[in-house]
Amino acid sequence: MIPEVREKYNSAFTQQKFQNFLNDIWQYTSGEIDFRICETPLFIDDDLNKKLIEAANEIISSICSKEFRENSHLGLPDKYRVPNESENPLFLQIDFGITKNQSGEFIPKLIELQGFASLYMYQAFLSKMYLKHFEIGNEFTSFYSGFNYNSYEDYFRKIILGDSDPGNVILLEIDPLIQKTRIDFYLTVENTGLSIVDIRDLVVKKNKLYYKKGGREIPVERIYNRVIFDELERKNIEINFDMNADLDVIWLGHPNWFFKISKHSLPMIKSKYAPNCFYLSELEDYPEDLNNYVLKPLYSFAGSGVEVDVSKEMLINIKDRQNYILQEKVEYAQLISTPEGYSKAEIRLMYLWDKKPLLVNNLLRTGRGKMMGVDYNKGFNWIGASIGFSHYKS
Repeated sequence: MIPEVREKYNSAFTQQKFQNFLNDIWQYTSGEIDFRICETPLFIDDDLNKKLIEAANEIISSICSKEFRENSHLGLPDKYRVPNESENPLFLQIDFGITKNQSGEFIPKLIELQGFASLYMYQAFLSKMYLKHFEIGNEFTSFYSGFNYNSYEDYFRKIILGDSDPGNVILLEIDPLIQKTRIDFYLTVENTGLSIVDIRDLVVKKNKLYYKKGGREIPVERIYNRVIFDELERKNIEINFDMNADLDVIWLGHPNWFFKISKHSLPMIKSKYAPNCFYLSELEDYPEDLNNYVLKPLYSFAGSGVEVDVSKEMLINIKDRQNYILQEKVEYAQLISTPEGYSKAEIRLMYLWDKKPLLVNNLLRTGRGKMMGVDYNKGFNWIGASIGFSHYKS
């Protein structure tokens, strides 16, 4: 993206530097590696950065519209409807695939969005690790809205803890110690002092939740929610409380937003940066160019169930049509020049929505396969999870 910076980075790169970088990161998991980290960040030029922010602002305008707010509840299954929903999602992620227009300009195109927590502490930590181990320069930042690492860490701690004692705040997940994103959990504990709790271990008394620590039952005031609730059903996990009950607890973020801002939202987004997208159940005729569309189930995660080779016969044979969307494909551009060829990129802009949506950081996924998922990029180097740096000034 910034040719002279890219050339300098590639020339100075060594495998030993990369290994030292990885060792520094994975010390948090005692050396166990949970996912592939890319050899390089992305250096985002001012033009693309401006377009990314413009695109995100348009999408947030759609999310704030009366039409969206009136219809978003249709994506929320009744059995997962949790009381005391917050006015807005605390966490908002917007994923863009980077494509090229006919003029050769790099353009962001909406791929996914979610009102659910992401790797908010890990991405800040990853930024620090790239700057520590590679000659990038302090003029670059991954942060937005005037944040640096320390001020962001302070802000995030305040968002999670509020006025509660850290002992009354938990990070809630299913099998948290074996999740691929557990490094983010450990970094969150380091920053905030909260406790990591498996959802099976919560107990309810009257309308209060408790977890056990040191042989004591401790009341829960705030839940940093990392549970994907359709995963509860897929794994047939039994919990000790009713999700529909009116519990005396603050959810961070509220579970309803996982469904309300999700794949179900995509057909409602109005923006020049959003590809055509339709609810399958509302289509009477299919697009003639089905090869240019991807079929996505509404309730899935990590790319599971996505079909990239769509045919009319496939669509006709789907019984639960209300659970699918048909989205125009985004042709990812050859973006990042590496010693082993060009990589494609997907950029996630990460927001915290306290009084207003505040852009704080980003997440980068790179690949050279048919899709960005791990299964499509096996055997490649210079791909995987990363972050974008820019000269952003608030």
